[in-house]
Amino acid sequence: MAALATTPVRARVLGIPVNVSNDVFRDAVDLHAAGGGQIVTLNAEMTMAARADPALGAAIEAARMVIPDGAGVVWALGRQSHRVRRAPGIELARRLLDHAAASGWRVALVGASPAVMDQLRDRLVHDLPGLKLVFSVHGYQSADAWPGLEGQLLQCRPDLVLVALGVPRQETWIQALPGPRSGLWMGVGGSFDIWAGTKKRAPAWMGALHIEWLYRLIKEPSRWRRMLSLPAFAWAVLRERR
Repeated sequence: MAALATTPVRARVLGIPVNVSNDVFRDAVDLHAAGGGQIVTLNAEMTMAARADPALGAAIEAARMVIPDGAGVVWALGRQSHRVRRAPGIELARRLLDHAAASGWRVALVGASPAVMDQLRDRLVHDLPGLKLVFSVHGYQSADAWPGLEGQLLQCRPDLVLVALGVPRQETWIQALPGPRSGLWMGVGGSFDIWAGTKKRAPAWMGALHIEWLYRLIKEPSRWRRMLSLPAFAWAVLRERR
């Protein structure tokens, strides 16, 4: 008899929920089988943003899966005796795309610029010939266009929806869509740019040292204000009573 799937333990980092899991891919596939839901990729920056933004905090609270995307979140969980590996959202999303192509899932893509979306579609069709891409739309739409596009998306009944609208918009947009909805809905930040080839991900050695944030800062110096959340996060975790 097959073992029953277990519900991952959910902990909290600075009051923000996060799943304690070392197999987020299996958890996501199990979630799809159970009817689907929203997946959030939590890092230190998003944690601090959620504490200041009630809408983002509510979206994360309502999500069915919150994975430890950032090294800071993994460190904070370790202080609570939860031993987990970092689970980069871009890697989970790509594995889900591969799984979708192999399993006949219906896939939808939302976000990024028009040029990036065009390149992304071409690359995915080339790299994943079995992919059933049922809906794709760039993120630079007028406010009047969104309700109609959302209706079209829901009518497609996708199994996997990847949304690249940036934090917090992608999380709050997914959470606000009318239900009931099946499938997996996941915010993926800048993943579309990387998959399309318009940007590069940090070298593997920087990821191993947990300094991908430094690579992003070098490439996009305008992010420096956002990076101030990292020491603020660390200080808040150290001050938090266990």
